[in-house]
Parts: sequence; structure tokens; C-alpha cells
Amino acid sequence: MSKHDSNFADSPLFEEVTLETKSIFKGNIISLEVDTVTLPDGSQATREIVRHPGAVAVLAIQDEKMVVVEQYRKPLGKSQVEIPAGKLDAGERPEDAARRELEEETGYKTETLVHLGSFYTSPGFADEIIHLYAAEQLIAGEMHTDEDEFLEVSALTLTEAYDAIRAGRISDAKTINAVYAWQLRQLTGKWPV
Repeated sequence: MSKHDSNFADSPLFEEVTLETKSIFKGNIISLEVDTVTLPDGSQATREIVRHPGAVAVLAIQDEKMVVVEQYRKPLGKSQVEIPAGKLDAGERPEDAARRELEEETGYKTETLVHLGSFYTSPGFADEIIHLYAAEQLIAGEMHTDEDEFLEVSALTLTEAYDAIRAGRISDAKTINAVYAWQLRQLTGKWPV
């Protein structure tokens, strides 16, 4: 057994020790830090790190269709079709945030959420983690979007979702991940958890 066959979750293999952290920017959603680290070979390097409070995303299914929102994404310079999502508020449980975001962005409420998993969006430079949930048995209600949030709610079949991926209208990891989870649900009758 080599040293690389160890338990990945507990392995400090290639750990970088932080010597200094400089705060560069602190915004409403993210902050930017530059860390000076000691590498495993003893040399030093710098790491630019985006800090994020974490987020949730909801794969909401209504009448065999995935509820989506279309909104303009300034960093991409275009509109995107995505599942409802948003950042965690300080001290907020991911499940509570998922319910809140679903209602704010789509008007739908749900009593039942299934946690499909959590994933890091860009671990090479950011600590953002997204907690992905599935929601069925939706109850229609009223949207409560943020005052600077402009979006349109619609619903897609699985075939339409794959067409939107191929066309580049869906191109974010959380929504693509959700589409794959939904396809597994349709094939097996259960969520992939």
C-alpha cells in the first residue's frame, strides 16, 4: 500500500500551512484574501482565496417538470436558465435557506426536501459550497425576490433541460448536476443519495 492509498477525507497529504493572511476585499457576498503558505517541500507560495458564506440550490419538480428561473448573469454577460438558488444568511441552516430561496424566487413552498449532496464550486481558488436539495409536492404561493433581482420563472421537461444544456442556456454546475440527479430519479424511481 502506498502513501497515496490513505483515507482521502482524513489525509493531510500535501497540506499547506498558512503563515500569513491578508484581507484584500470584503463585499456583500464574497471576500478576497491572499495567504502566504509553506508548501510540503518547505518552500513558500501565495494563494488567492475567495471566501463565500455558502449557498443552496433547489431542484424543484412540479408536474414532471423542473422549475427554473432565467436571469441575467453579469459575469457571463448573458441570461442563464438555472434552478432556484441563493447564498446562506449568517447562522442559517442550509435546509431553511433552501425553503426560503425556493419561495423567494419561484413562489413555491414545500414541506419535503431531500438533500442530494453538497459540492465545492471552484476549490482551486474559492471555498464556496453549494448544498443541493430536491423538492417535490410543491405548493404555489407568491414570489418575494430581492429588489435587485429580476427573473422569470418557467418549467422544463427533462428533454427540454438537456436541449438547454446543449444550447448553452443552462451552463452552471448546480443546474447541470440537478438535471443528472433528476434523470437518475426518473430511471430508478429514487433520488441518488
